[in-house]
Amino acid sequence: MIHNPIIPGFAGDPSIVRVQDDYYIATSSFEWFPGVPIYHSRDLKNWKLEDYALKDKMHLDLTGVQPSAGVWAPCLSYCSEDKTFYLVYSIVHNNNNWYFDVDNYLITSKSIHGPWCEPIYLCSSGFDYSLFHDTDGRKWLVGKDRDFRSSNIDKRPIILVEYDPETKKLLGSPIPISRGVTQRSFVEGPHIYKRNGFYYLMTAEGGTGYGHAVTVSRSRSIYGPYTGYPGNPVITSQPKAFTASECGTSFIMFDKYNPDSILQKSGHASLVETQNGEWYAVHLCARPVLPELRCILGRETSIQKMKWTDDDWLVMEDGTNIAKSEVPEADLSEHRWESESERTEFSEGRIPLFLQSPRNEISDSWAKVVSERKVLSIRGGESLTSNYYPSILARKLTSVYADVTVRMSYDPESYRHRAGLLVYYDTSDHAFIYESYDESRKRKVIMTGAQIDRSPVDSEDVVEAAEGSDVWFRCEIRERKLQFLYSLDGKQYTCIGPEYPTLGMSDEGGRFGRFTGTYVGMYAEDTWTKSNWADFHWFEYRPLH
Repeated sequence: MIHNPIIPGFAGDPSIVRVQDDYYIATSSFEWFPGVPIYHSRDLKNWKLEDYALKDKMHLDLTGVQPSAGVWAPCLSYCSEDKTFYLVYSIVHNNNNWYFDVDNYLITSKSIHGPWCEPIYLCSSGFDYSLFHDTDGRKWLVGKDRDFRSSNIDKRPIILVEYDPETKKLLGSPIPISRGVTQRSFVEGPHIYKRNGFYYLMTAEGGTGYGHAVTVSRSRSIYGPYTGYPGNPVITSQPKAFTASECGTSFIMFDKYNPDSILQKSGHASLVETQNGEWYAVHLCARPVLPELRCILGRETSIQKMKWTDDDWLVMEDGTNIAKSEVPEADLSEHRWESESERTEFSEGRIPLFLQSPRNEISDSWAKVVSERKVLSIRGGESLTSNYYPSILARKLTSVYADVTVRMSYDPESYRHRAGLLVYYDTSDHAFIYESYDESRKRKVIMTGAQIDRSPVDSEDVVEAAEGSDVWFRCEIRERKLQFLYSLDGKQYTCIGPEYPTLGMSDEGGRFGRFTGTYVGMYAEDTWTKSNWADFHWFEYRPLH
């Protein structure tokens, strides 16, 4: 069996493609750099992080973007005629109830590893765009429009427009083709597929919260009209019907939580056919902490086995529409990847692929592996609340039970110098243990702190550390709480500071529009001259479940 989620931790809005025997999934990355992680599998069961599509500032400038803005819902596709990968992605600069300031781009490459071409600008209205390669050679862009007029706030359709690969421009004006096929509202995330003379429009409805769902409609013409499947939605966590009036203005919809489903928020799907003619859909989902319904890991990626009915409708293979935590394997040879080591030693001369940074392009100017000393060196940057240039390198949290440990060498000379270990959702919610300098003590000190719903929380616990000595920091994450520990010898660890709450570090824990997930990692601050470096000897991540 395939066990869901297939990609645990922050991995929303999955887009899947098969190229011969290889399967690739691209997911949203929002304010995290590099952008658009790409995962690889050969059996649809075992997945590994393969690369990122957006690896430099030419493709992705996230300077100053607000939390959960940035890269939304990329669509990865492959055209067998020109043997080329296509990636459509949005960079959201600002979003609120009325206005979305966003630019949508297309890049292409002959290899999944790039190099990707310079971004081709498409448009600045709407998001969740995907590219459909028709059998006649024409290419179509389909996405969610965002009409900013207050009178049309509930009339934001799925739109279609042709893309010309010769001129690299859109042709004509967009055509509305759907406003949804259920009463769940919030139609978005469209993909078009073609089979047996029908164009199939797969969309997400019900918001990306607990009322989320996957719907399917079809037409003989790409322009529509599209007729919905009578049994919609085809994948969901909440099968009960509800109307737009029940949705309110929030997409989260706590009241739509289904206690009978392990996977919640199931929706926003993408479809793939195996080389043996089987069909699967990947979709986002979430696993909240109960009973508070807080998704600390964010939205994850799961997979469901699908089938076509005798009258050419797409449904789940088992005849239901509830997303399952266990799914039948495909008729493919199992292909396991090498297991990820819990401890990462910094000796290979490059920063590990799993480490990302919020907004900040990773470069030797502030983060580098120094091979001769076998350390990851991070230059102090702005505070952890900055939307510009914080010096953070972190990985996705994949379990709400985990231990994270680092060994650090650091010589702070001022209270303005801090470096250590952090648990980070965004600029408003994070917790950290750090080493700094106390002028009154004239000593290095170890302390903890947090930012909880935009408010700083400092601990009064202070531990003195010897000059020129290393420190070891650990964080024990236990679902609703986390506890920091320190060691001065790498053997005996002692708790420091209070137990910090984790429920605020979740999609639901803050204010409107949070879509990422919690990270754990290393950081350094120098709010004086941005010139003080911290050295990390190793980073250990140990999920417990």
